[in-house]
Amino acid sequence: MKKLSALLFTLILVLSLSACGSSTQTPISTDGDRQNPSQEADTTQEEGNGDQSDPADTGQVTIDSAVLFEQDGVIVTAQELAEDSIWGMGIKVLIENNSEKNLTVQCNSLIVNNYMMDNTLLCSVAAGNKANDTIYLSSTELEDAGISTISDIVISFSAFDSDTYSTLFDTEEIEIKTSAYGTIEQPAMDDGKELYNQDGIRIIGRYVEEDSLWGAGVRLFIENNYGENIIVQCDNMSVNGFMITPLFASTVNNGRMVLDEIIIMSSDLEENGIEAVEDIELVFKIVNPDTYRTIVETDPIAFTTK
Repeated sequence: MKKLSALLFTLILVLSLSACGSSTQTPISTDGDRQNPSQEADTTQEEGNGDQSDPADTGQVTIDSAVLFEQDGVIVTAQELAEDSIWGMGIKVLIENNSEKNLTVQCNSLIVNNYMMDNTLLCSVAAGNKANDTIYLSSTELEDAGISTISDIVISFSAFDSDTYSTLFDTEEIEIKTSAYGTIEQPAMDDGKELYNQDGIRIIGRYVEEDSLWGAGVRLFIENNYGENIIVQCDNMSVNGFMITPLFASTVNNGRMVLDEIIIMSSDLEENGIEAVEDIELVFKIVNPDTYRTIVETDPIAFTTK
C-alpha cells in the first residue's frame, strides 16, 4: 500500500508538471462586493517580516525531535524537517510498531499555518518492526496559501490492521511548533466573491482556472468556525446554462481554512460546447464528516466571471 501511495503521488506530480503553463485564471466577478485586491501583494510583507524569500521557501525553520503519540504499542516520532529535491519539504517520522498486529499508519488531516493540506502518508509496519517515512508538504499548496514560513503543523493520525483493514484507533490533532512559531501572522487568502456566510462557515469564490488538458476548476476559499468539522460538497451545478457533473468534496476541520477547487471535466465542457466558463450556478451541501448529517443545503447560488 505504501508503494501504491508513492506511485499515485508520483503520478499526480507528473500530471501537475505536464499541465504547468497551459492554464489561465479568470477572477470571479464581485459585482461591487467587498474585495481585497491587495491581499496577495500583502502576503509576502506580512508573512516574511522583511524576509525576501520566495513563497514556500521553508528551509530556514526547524522542529525539535518529539514523540507525537504513543498508543496501543504504536509510537510515532517527528524527527526533523527536511527538503527533498523532488518531493519538497517534509516531516521525517519514525514509526514503531510494538504491537502483535501488522498495521498501517496514515494521516487523517494535515494542517499548516491553519490551512488544510493534502497528505500522502500511508506507512505499513509489520508487528515488532520500525519504519522511517516522510509526511510531505505540497509546495504548490503552500504557495497558494501564501505560506512563506511554516509556523506550526497540526496532524491527526489513524492506524488500521493491515490484514483485516479494520480501524484500530484515531488520534486527536497534534501540534508541531517550528522555530518560527509566534513570529508571523498568516493571512486569509479570501479575495473574491462571497458565495456563502452563515453560522461561522464562509465560502469565497476566487477565480476560475481553465486548463487545456483537464478542463476547469472553480477555486474556493473556505473558512470553518462552525464548531465542528465539516465536508463541503456541491450539487445541481450548471455552467453557461448547461448541467454538468462537478467533482468536489472538501473537508475543513473546525477553526481551519482551506483552498480547494470544484473540478469541471473537459468532457463535460466539450459535450456542451463550452469554450469558456462564465456563468455558474450550484448548490452547496455541508455535512458532518462523522455522521454525514446534513448541516445545511443552500439555495441555488449564481455567480459569473463576466
